[in-house]
Amino acid sequence: MPATEVYVDRLLGRHVLDQSGESIGRIEEIRVSGKGDRCFVDEYLVGRYAAFQRVAAWRLGRSLLGVFGRNRGKKGYRVGWEKIDLSDPERPRLLCAREELTPITDQ
Repeated sequence: MPATEVYVDRLLGRHVLDQSGESIGRIEEIRVSGKGDRCFVDEYLVGRYAAFQRVAAWRLGRSLLGVFGRNRGKKGYRVGWEKIDLSDPERPRLLCAREELTPITDQ
């Protein structure tokens, strides 16, 4: 696969579609690591709970989701860089089954 440049600001907030075309959630965070003067994507955090990974009040945020009934089966996923097809950055798609993804768990 050839190297491709994709602008992060165009990916954040995009729905990631599974193999059946259904959304598994929005890209909320992109985790990267650096090597020399280059950055490499390690994983994407997708879904409602992924948004709370960014805030200091993570436990409070999870609690509020529970109070308002928004956490039923919609926690979010850690998606490895190699498991998302970005050939169309407007419509990122999973390259694996949803069941193969690592869920974001309460920590």
